[in-house]
Amino acid sequence: MILYFSGTGNSELIASRLAKEVDDEIINLFDKIQCLNYSIIDSKKPWIIVTPTYAWRIPRIVNNWLKKTQLNGHQDIYFVMSCAGSKGNADKYLQKLAESKGLNYKGCKEVIMPENYIALFDTTPSKKVMPIIDKAQDEIVKIAKYIKQNQNFPQVQITMKDKLNSGIVNDVFYPLFVHDKKFYATDACITCGKCVQVCPLKNIKLVDGKPLWQGNCTHCMACIARCPKAAIEYGQKSIGKERYLCPK
Repeated sequence: MILYFSGTGNSELIASRLAKEVDDEIINLFDKIQCLNYSIIDSKKPWIIVTPTYAWRIPRIVNNWLKKTQLNGHQDIYFVMSCAGSKGNADKYLQKLAESKGLNYKGCKEVIMPENYIALFDTTPSKKVMPIIDKAQDEIVKIAKYIKQNQNFPQVQITMKDKLNSGIVNDVFYPLFVHDKKFYATDACITCGKCVQVCPLKNIKLVDGKPLWQGNCTHCMACIARCPKAAIEYGQKSIGKERYLCPK
């Protein structure tokens, strides 16, 4: 069974393609996380978790959901992480997570996708998006072969930089950068409520017709990326910048 979490669509694309390659069921974790649904899930096939990379590890909201949810049936679990650069030393933490759930850790593979983190970086220009996605499709096919043959993903050499990024940098990153204090809506807002609907933490409310963030943000970028009028900004960083939403 494939479980995925996606803010701007990168991990959704990977999960959908994997589902076709390995002929497996696919579940979007959005509703489960939003509704705090930790009910037991059963699968006769290996578990495949597809998530973005947040500071060289899986998102904490996904990690917390996995800790609280009982995964019954098959004992093998794979992880696939979309990223614009590297997953760092995410394996260390994912293996511990798998072991804590009594599951057999089969490894983690990264898939390079277009940059979507507009809170810190410029998104990938439109003309460069499809070449990156086309290359990612080839990598997804390779990943599927390992899964269909019940093989572990190959291990890669971990550098000291990887260890620092997934360790102390991740620890510092969340309290310093992962907050919603800089989000605001401009006069271009049409009060459609899309941002409210796409927030996995129910962190946005419409107040006097404008979205207001409630202080519990995971920086998935769903609100700013999916706003139909590009009416949401993140401080000065996003002004005039191209938003990214993975093309279907």
